[in-house]
Amino acid sequence: MRKIFEIKNNQIIERKKITKNNWIHLNNPTEEEISNMSKKWNIETDSIQKALDRFELPHIETEEFGIFYIISIPYVIHSSEKKKYRVLPLGIFIHENGILTVSVNSHPLLKDIKHGNITNLSFQNKNSFPIKIIGKSVEYYLKYLNEIQNDILKKEKTLIKSTSNKDLEQMLTLQKSLLYFTTALQGNRSVLERIENNKDLIKDDLELLKDVEIEIRQGIEMAKTYRDILENTMATYSSIISNNLNDVMKFLTSITLIISIPTMISSFLGMNIFLGDFQNNPHSFLFIILLAFLISFILTIILKRKNLL
Repeated sequence: MRKIFEIKNNQIIERKKITKNNWIHLNNPTEEEISNMSKKWNIETDSIQKALDRFELPHIETEEFGIFYIISIPYVIHSSEKKKYRVLPLGIFIHENGILTVSVNSHPLLKDIKHGNITNLSFQNKNSFPIKIIGKSVEYYLKYLNEIQNDILKKEKTLIKSTSNKDLEQMLTLQKSLLYFTTALQGNRSVLERIENNKDLIKDDLELLKDVEIEIRQGIEMAKTYRDILENTMATYSSIISNNLNDVMKFLTSITLIISIPTMISSFLGMNIFLGDFQNNPHSFLFIILLAFLISFILTIILKRKNLL
């Protein structure tokens, strides 16, 4: 899908035709849309396809038409059982005729651009555009990192009494999300470092870049800290789960041992062996029952004192 926007009277409005200094966004474009855009702005189709590759890492390429940026932006994937956080590439093409962005999926960040939620955004000052987009993406990284932290705290309460691997699997999903975030933020920081070497940056853009770098460092540190906390939590609670299972097995083993006493006595006395006068005693059955109960009771006390029951 292709959308065309321009800034008019400090407002972003949608247009039907491409003119000078427009922002054009391709969201999960068709082959025809890619081909048309490639011919119109002399951009190689391979470059546009790179922005649609989910595994493409952040980097900058200098082409004949201008500069091509790929940055990573965070996404939330909702499912029936759990919520996953992932990163996907966003391609930014800085062309003399305007700005082109390409993404695999729609994202709230792109809606922020459309609704004018990014301060002092300009389609003419093309050097500041990727800086502002990276800065806005960091806000989403920090927002999702706080959500992940809340999810970790919620899971901690249920893991204490859990003997299931399902909760640990959900924690593992969060751990993978933090790893993706850390890698993506480091890649975006590398892109900013490359942009910083641009001699055409004005003072305001340079100051903005420094601010975004600080926020990215904060995001990286948060992701690393939460990942360390999560790793320690998973190690601790995997031990707790193992101990819970051991307690269950210990209890079942002790119960089996206690029950085996009456079974063993009754099996022994049930054999065809001569027991003398005891065999003809009318109270022999009661005596056997009391004997089995007494031995089982004594064994129960012994196991209880040894913390085996």
